[in-house]
Amino acid sequence: MEDGIKFSVGYQLIEEGKLFYEIVREFRSNIDEVYFAWMNLPSGRGPIAEKNGYINWEAQKQVEYELKEIKKLGIKLNLLLNASCWGGLSLSTNLANTIVSLVDYLSQEIGIESITAFSPMVAYIIKKNFPEIEIRASVNMRIGSISAMEQLAELFDGFVLQREFNRDIERIKELKSWCDKNNKKLSMLANSGCINFCAVQMFHDNVIAHETEIFTKANITDDIPGNCWSYYKKSENWKNFLINHSWVRPEDIYHYREYFQTIKIATRINSAPARVIKAYCKRKYDGNLLDLFEPSHTKLLFPYLIDNTKFPDNWFLKILNCDRKCQRCDVCETVFQNLLIKQGQ
Repeated sequence: MEDGIKFSVGYQLIEEGKLFYEIVREFRSNIDEVYFAWMNLPSGRGPIAEKNGYINWEAQKQVEYELKEIKKLGIKLNLLLNASCWGGLSLSTNLANTIVSLVDYLSQEIGIESITAFSPMVAYIIKKNFPEIEIRASVNMRIGSISAMEQLAELFDGFVLQREFNRDIERIKELKSWCDKNNKKLSMLANSGCINFCAVQMFHDNVIAHETEIFTKANITDDIPGNCWSYYKKSENWKNFLINHSWVRPEDIYHYREYFQTIKIATRINSAPARVIKAYCKRKYDGNLLDLFEPSHTKLLFPYLIDNTKFPDNWFLKILNCDRKCQRCDVCETVFQNLLIKQGQ
């Protein structure tokens, strides 16, 4: 594309249909990197090879095969060790040995260029044992200030911007300038479906990190009280999909060409990763905007959808230049009423 931006996309173990590496192959000219979790190790999503005790014994063979095919395409690989919590292992030699063993194996068998971590302990282990591998701070660490990056400069080679600041260009300029001066990389996540400054993010992230343990119990609820799934069950809150989120539409990615060479796209649990990748690579999507996000709340709005083709041409520029005083402004709410349509209309 003319804006020069490429994407980092999340690997998904697809058991039926088109394999993920085939999607990457189709859009390889626009993809810089594929990030992936390893089997049933904790990460920012649930385990990929186990569900409710059922284990996919062929998973590792498929994952290794696909990652090797992706490498043949000239695409870089990023290992996710980004769980927000490692429980009683958090400071242990056991965790250190597990990480060293895994990274050593993947380096020899497949070849990885970088690792994304949440825990400073994990970053420390990798820096100490594999100084040649780039270590990146997870978006879920919520790093959005120079002081935070200075604090972690010895542990991390790069940072994924705190998503709440995706639309704050002045802040991005400051952080990018610091990163350039200090030989650090800066990236962003474009299609998060999470609420900005979510009050239960840390709790939710910790639940996910312990998902295998938690969901083998008889739990009191199927959902997390207070999270976005509960919040958006009420239609009066739907307008906040525009007001209180960080996503950037495919059509507006070019606004970031001065700041990011690579932008991360979440596709690890999206029901149609090819659709998401195609939309961002083509810089255009004619459909329900929520289908592009992770998490996607499409089913909560059914039979309504947010029509991505109906955004005003100047909407994103207004967002980039607004003062974020949403309580005294109704611009986004007014736009939202024009975007929300009933399926079939």
